[in-house]
Amino acid sequence: MGKVYAILSGKGGVGKTTTTINLGVSLNDLGKEVIIVDTNMTTPNVGLHLGSPIVPITLNHVLRNEAKVEEAIYEHETGTKIIPSSLSIGELKNMDQNKMFEVTKKLRKISDHTLLDSAAGLGDESKSSIEAADEIIIVTNPEITAITDALKTIKLVEQMNKKVVGVVVTRYTGKKWEMDLPTIKDMLEVPIIGIIPEDDSVKESHRMKNAVVMTHPKSKASRAYKILAKRILNPEGKSKDKNRQDKQIKEVTGVFSRLAKMLGLR
Repeated sequence: MGKVYAILSGKGGVGKTTTTINLGVSLNDLGKEVIIVDTNMTTPNVGLHLGSPIVPITLNHVLRNEAKVEEAIYEHETGTKIIPSSLSIGELKNMDQNKMFEVTKKLRKISDHTLLDSAAGLGDESKSSIEAADEIIIVTNPEITAITDALKTIKLVEQMNKKVVGVVVTRYTGKKWEMDLPTIKDMLEVPIIGIIPEDDSVKESHRMKNAVVMTHPKSKASRAYKILAKRILNPEGKSKDKNRQDKQIKEVTGVFSRLAKMLGLR
């Protein structure tokens, strides 16, 4: 039986769809059967990111009981499977969002990992994805507004009795105007499971309509997404990649703790 993850963000533009796609392709590259579902019905982007904006059957048709979920699955050139949503505003009518639970129930039987690219914010679409998922991954930028919205999202997830696996911090540079990693971890009170550095290769991959792990496999962002995929598969493991990332967070945390003691804050 497969597992379903909802990929959430408190605000738009933080790299949620990019993270969903690259995590999915990385998991597929590790030999797992992966299905990416665009549950952002009002502003779907998965198909656009992967060069398939228009397809005959979408998730909209499934939620309107006009097609079976198996008919809406398409295989990308990477081998990763996707279920796009329609770009047409007209196809937003008469959809049963409660049917998402039934959809993911079927997908668990045919996929090792199903990733729901949810809508940003705390609306009904996000809640539907949370309810349909087993576990939640939060995506944020190291900025106070994004972190604040991520915290709101985490609180909503907890109220709905779902587990947050951790937070993925995207577009990280470590510069002084960003929130540092230990502060983010302290605020959100969940593990940081991924640190994706700012990388122009990501923007180039968008232009090429493919995952950065495919277009620029040796880039900093690609390496970070591959580490994230390994952590998802082996969350308690002590792989070299996990140790490297843990060391990065620990080093930053150590500096922050020493400074806080000097200032009398701890």
